[in-house]
Amino acid sequence: MKITSMFAAALLAVSAVAADAQNFPTKPVHMYIGFPAGTSTDILARVLAQRLGDMWGQNVVSDNRAGAGSSIAATAVAKSTPDGYTLLFNSSAQSINPALYAKLPYDTLKDFVEIAMVASQPNILVVNPSSSIKSVADLIAEAKAKPGQINFGSAGVGTGTHLNLEKFKLMTGVNVTHVPYKGTPEVVTDIIGGRTTAYFAPITAALPFVQSGKLRALAVSGGKRSAQVPDVPTVAEAGVKGFEFLLWFGVWGPSGMPANLVSKIASDINKVLASAELREQYAKMSTEPLPMTSAEFAKFVRKEIDENGRIIRAAGIQPQ
Repeated sequence: MKITSMFAAALLAVSAVAADAQNFPTKPVHMYIGFPAGTSTDILARVLAQRLGDMWGQNVVSDNRAGAGSSIAATAVAKSTPDGYTLLFNSSAQSINPALYAKLPYDTLKDFVEIAMVASQPNILVVNPSSSIKSVADLIAEAKAKPGQINFGSAGVGTGTHLNLEKFKLMTGVNVTHVPYKGTPEVVTDIIGGRTTAYFAPITAALPFVQSGKLRALAVSGGKRSAQVPDVPTVAEAGVKGFEFLLWFGVWGPSGMPANLVSKIASDINKVLASAELREQYAKMSTEPLPMTSAEFAKFVRKEIDENGRIIRAAGIQPQ
């Protein structure tokens, strides 16, 4: 009788969790964003949050917790209750930080559950429109003629924009001075102001300035041209054969979330990513939705951790 009662109680508990997952959410969901307002991560997160909120009939609150390469937001999520009401929207920085920081306040693989891949986009290599640098070949030639004299911005040490630069340096042999900023808006301001020479900017954030003529685009970092700037070649087309670098974005939750809840949120995100409305919004930002199952996303993240660690070591970047 006792065993039967225990079994019945266990069944009820499982049924309750399943019911909770199906009814999720019944209150606002908080989505922590690892970077400042105005960055690509922020812009894409807010589009997704709005669409999810419309689907769920609950607010999805976008909460910027910028700093420390997105690890401030990640720490807050890792320590949150695993009930699905606190999520992390982050860029590929989530896969970079394990090699970049000697001590993180969390374990990237153990303290999170990968919920859904969202999208990817190229960076766009930009300079001031009055610059004498008019192509990737010009940039490489000037960098080799003046070793260490070209200032190359990034959104911070270890960010995707920084690793994009380091991969470029490794493949071209140029010696430029890396200037880390707090985020993309600050770099763009200094490129426009002539205080920094070049930047592999996230295309979402830089595109309006390129289209208005405030920035000159030299190349995109992806494997194909952007439909938004079709006349701008890829870095590979511009002479650096085999070069490709993409920023990607995804959603995580704290470890301990019930599997059926993870599955439910992942399924809902993938439905949003399949919608014509979101695809149209993302396309305007040269961003491609990349729906995956949570298992596929988990496998992808582990592969990216290995690859980004390789770039960091090859570039001689010391863990902070």
